[in-house]
Amino acid sequence: MANFSKPTVPQFSVDVYQNEFLPEGGRDVNAIVTVTSTGGGTTGGFASGGGTAAAGVVIMVDCSGSMDYPATKMRGAREATAAAVDTLRDGTHFAVVAGTHVAKEVYPGNGGLAVADVRTRAEAKEALRRLSAGGGTAIGTWLRLADRLLSSAELTIRHGILLTDGRNEHESPEELRAALDACAGRFTCDARGVGTDWEVKEVTGIASALLGTADIVADPAGLAADFTAMMEHAMGKGVADVALRLWTPVGVEIVFVKQVAPSVEDLTGRRTEAGPRAGDYPTGSWGDESRDYHVSVRVPQAAVGREMLAARVSLIAPDPAGGDPRPLSQGLVRAVWTDDLAMSTSINPQVAHYTGQAELADVIQQGLDARKSGDRDGATAKLGRAVQLAAASGNADTAKLLSKVVDVVDAATGTVRLKAKVAEADEMTLETRSTKTVRVKR
Repeated sequence: MANFSKPTVPQFSVDVYQNEFLPEGGRDVNAIVTVTSTGGGTTGGFASGGGTAAAGVVIMVDCSGSMDYPATKMRGAREATAAAVDTLRDGTHFAVVAGTHVAKEVYPGNGGLAVADVRTRAEAKEALRRLSAGGGTAIGTWLRLADRLLSSAELTIRHGILLTDGRNEHESPEELRAALDACAGRFTCDARGVGTDWEVKEVTGIASALLGTADIVADPAGLAADFTAMMEHAMGKGVADVALRLWTPVGVEIVFVKQVAPSVEDLTGRRTEAGPRAGDYPTGSWGDESRDYHVSVRVPQAAVGREMLAARVSLIAPDPAGGDPRPLSQGLVRAVWTDDLAMSTSINPQVAHYTGQAELADVIQQGLDARKSGDRDGATAKLGRAVQLAAASGNADTAKLLSKVVDVVDAATGTVRLKAKVAEADEMTLETRSTKTVRVKR
């Protein structure tokens, strides 16, 4: 295992991009808030148990009967989990769970977590050899067991990795939702679907609720590389439970708060009150990384020449000593009323870019839903608009995925034809990755 340097405290910065000028009577203020964390995480962050904070990871492996069809899925899952275990830093707390219609501890199997070192990694990989497929699928039970295991130790970073190959057929949607509600805010979770027999909205819904990533691994041979990358990403986290705090003056309404890069995630409904006119929006755990958020507020009307603070955006993290949450950085959103038409009608490039990226995610989903329902005209119109948006924004990855579902006649105008035959893996990949965005070029 590699030796990692002594943990350092990540530093956060907040940059606000907006056109603060409004016409007389104008009310809607939009800003892109870029949050950047540097100096911790992947440069030697808190993931080591010997540092300022301890990390815990639970790997949940689907062991339902369908994992044996083909047998490469179960073999790929064992190899991928072993690769993830090898990626654990010394001192990281971890466990492995086998998921069927019930959840069972695979390692360490004592109701708690092991601490990663040469011996425990070897023991865990030996235990993985005994994994076999059989039974149903009840993902909520896997998540609840992961929560109990992660709660058994004093941890600052709590993370799950979940692999499934099928639909959640042995519990109701309400039971899964209740499990997600119970686990939200307690740990983050990356979710992966292997093969093509799983439900995209279930897997992406799990990742969304638990502030993680979702993706498809169509070929089981790709699982080991994907699990290694996920674990490396988890090992890079340095600060957990970071919140975006939005304070607004009297009379200002919040229209929405969305993460818009590296993927679109609507946080508006996840607000928790944080004092007079302030609310917190969860962002999960951070390493060395940068994310963009779109904040939209509605201010009271004012006369030309007036200006006001429309919102104050802060990054808030828990106090390790148990005191009040500590501010990490902040930025200001302003509103200035002017009679200069050029100033008030100019759209900030960052706001315009991410408004387009959010629309891109929406029209892809709408187009695929229309295609599945047999509405060819609706699907053609929506997916054509998606091609147009992807081309205009330079989102080459999404454009490439769209080209596997439609024949592109003219990307600039969004003129497309639906392909007569589409591989199921290609359609699922487009749906799963539809919310991934490209950063604006500044």
